[in-house]
Amino acid sequence: MEKERNQYLTVCALTAYLKRKFDADPYLAKVYVTGEISNMGRRRGPHLYFSIKDSESNAVINASMFGYERRIKFQPEEGMKINAIGRVEIYEPRGSYSIILESMTPDGVGELFLAYEQLKRKLQAEGLFDLPKKQVPLFPKKIAVVTSPTGAVIEDIARTVQRRFPSAQVILFPAVVQGEKAAPAIIRQLQRIDNMDFDTLIVGRGGGSIEDLWAFNDENLARTVASMKTPVISSVGHETDNTLVDFVSDRRAATPTAAAELATPVTLQQLTTRLQELHLRQISRIKQMIDMRQQRLNRVATHVIFQQPDRLYTGYNQRIDQLSHALQQLTKQKVINEEHKLAAILQRQQQLQRSLLQPVQERLQLLSTKLDLVSPLKILSSGYAIVEHDNKVVRSITNITINDEIDMRFSDGHATAKITGVQHE
Repeated sequence: MEKERNQYLTVCALTAYLKRKFDADPYLAKVYVTGEISNMGRRRGPHLYFSIKDSESNAVINASMFGYERRIKFQPEEGMKINAIGRVEIYEPRGSYSIILESMTPDGVGELFLAYEQLKRKLQAEGLFDLPKKQVPLFPKKIAVVTSPTGAVIEDIARTVQRRFPSAQVILFPAVVQGEKAAPAIIRQLQRIDNMDFDTLIVGRGGGSIEDLWAFNDENLARTVASMKTPVISSVGHETDNTLVDFVSDRRAATPTAAAELATPVTLQQLTTRLQELHLRQISRIKQMIDMRQQRLNRVATHVIFQQPDRLYTGYNQRIDQLSHALQQLTKQKVINEEHKLAAILQRQQQLQRSLLQPVQERLQLLSTKLDLVSPLKILSSGYAIVEHDNKVVRSITNITINDEIDMRFSDGHATAKITGVQHE
C-alpha cells in the first residue's frame, strides 16, 4: 500500500518535471509560430500579454513579450496576423504554458511600413497634418540647416543659396541623420534653432531605404517639427520618399537643391529686375503726375477770375449793399414799433395816473378848503391881527407889560408898537 502511494506525484512535482522537460527540449527553445492576435490590451508597464489564435482550429496559446517597445516598431492590434519567434515555458504556480516572444513581425507586410502607417493614421487623426502652414520669408537673412556635416546635402543647399540670394547666410547645425541616435540629435538641434533668430529652417538628408530614413518617422521628431515657430522645409530622401516629417513641415522639397530654392523664393536677379521695373514705373508715374499738375496749373492760370479779379468780390459788394439796406429798414421799423409801444405805455400811464390821482386831488381840495376856513391868515383878512412878543404869540394880557415892544402881523404886513397901558378884564 505504501509502495503504491509512493507512485503518486504532487501537482508541484509533476509541474516541475514538465518544466524541466520543456526547458531541455531543443525544439521548444526556439519555436516559430504564426496566428492572429487575441485578447489584446493586457499591457503591464513595458510588458505585453496577449494570446495567439489559430484562425482555422481556434487553438490558442498565451504569449508574452517583455520590453516590447524596444523589440518591435509597430503597435500590435487585435486580429492582426503575425509571425512570432520565442520559447515555450511552463508557469509552475498555475501549471499553464505560454510562449515567451523574442521578436514579432506582421504577416504579409513589412514591420517598418506597418509602424509607419499606424503612426501616420494616429497623427492624422489628431490633426497634426492639417495645422496652418507658416509662410517662408521672401528675403531671408539667416537659414539654418540640420543635416549631416559630411553629406552632399549641405553643399547643395549652400551652393544654391549663394547662387540665388547671396546675402542670405547659411548656417549648418550638424546632426546624425541615421540610426537610433538620429531622432534625439535632430530634435535637440531643432529646439536650439527655434530659440534663435532664424528666418527659415531646412532639415533633411539624402536618399536611402526605409530603414535609413526611419529617424524621420519618429513620433517625437514629427511633433517637434509641428510645434516649431520657425518655418520648416523638409528634404528627406528622394521625391518618391515620404516621411512623417514631410507631412508636418511647412514645405516639402524633393531634393536639397529644391529645398534651397524654396528657402529663397526670390532670387537676387529677380529682385534686381523687379527693382528696375519699379524704378521705371516710378519715373513714369512721377512724370505723368507732373504733366497732370502742369495742365491743371495752366487751366487755373488762364481762368477768368485771374484775368478779371474784381469779379471775385462784385457779387459780395452787391450782397453787402442789400444786407445793409435791409438792416437799416429793419432797424428803422423796429425803432418806430418801439416808439409806438412807448407812446401807448405813456398814454396808459397818464390815464392810470389821472384815474388814481383824481379821488385824492378831490379829497385834498376838500381838506384844503376846510383848512383854509380855519387858517389864521383867513382870519387876518377879516380885520384881525396876531400879536407877538419875543417871537411868541401873545395869548393873554398877562403876557405883556407897559413899555413892551410887540409885533403885530396883519394879512398884508407887519407893524411894531409899544405898550403904553394895560387893562385887565
